[in-house]
Amino acid sequence: MSHISFEEFKKLDIRIGTILTAESVPETDKLIHITVDIGQDEPRNIVAGLKDYYQPEDMIGKQIAVIVNLAPRRMRGIMSNGMLLAASTEDFETVKLLTVDGTMPAGSKVS
Repeated sequence: MSHISFEEFKKLDIRIGTILTAESVPETDKLIHITVDIGQDEPRNIVAGLKDYYQPEDMIGKQIAVIVNLAPRRMRGIMSNGMLLAASTEDFETVKLLTVDGTMPAGSKVS
């Protein structure tokens, strides 16, 4: 397991976002393409390998933690501009999105 220092952790810009849309990425077994409102002019596109754990339609409306200051990355032809946070068991048998208890405005900073 890799560890980062507190100073490195402080560099991550983690925001609360609301999932607006979610759909399976065609011709893939694991990928879901979501759009997330993080309080900016345009929603963010994020591609995540969660199809083994979530049905896309069950993700819509969830408020999640998103790292927003990572370089965009193209995945299966879709530009992914952020990374959602999830917790997993060591064997990845169970994976759960990190969600908000209650509601928070989109873009709220996680600190």
